[in-house]
Amino acid sequence: MADQRDLLPGTLDLLILKALSLGAEHGYGILLRIEHISGGRILVQQGALYPALYRLDDRGLVATEWGTSDNNRRAKFYSLTPEGRKALRGERASWEWLVAAMTAALDATPEAI
Repeated sequence: MADQRDLLPGTLDLLILKALSLGAEHGYGILLRIEHISGGRILVQQGALYPALYRLDDRGLVATEWGTSDNNRRAKFYSLTPEGRKALRGERASWEWLVAAMTAALDATPEAI
């Protein structure tokens, strides 16, 4: 069995979009925000985060702007575009449908068949 902290395929983009829906953030800040909002259950590796951010940027779902981080370092900040907010709503609805379907399947009893 995979480590409980391993992400399911397709969930990283959704987590990034959700994290950015809470406000603009630089890359490392996004990692910390995802860890925080998941109650420490999800840890994203930098090697996975940055390719995902580039992919989301290429799709027009995030915008970038240079700024200064909390520790006075130059950093690229990411924020959601209107297209990113729309994508977040759609991905969230799909995820919630899948969770409901999986819960129904896993809760099935012999009497329900």
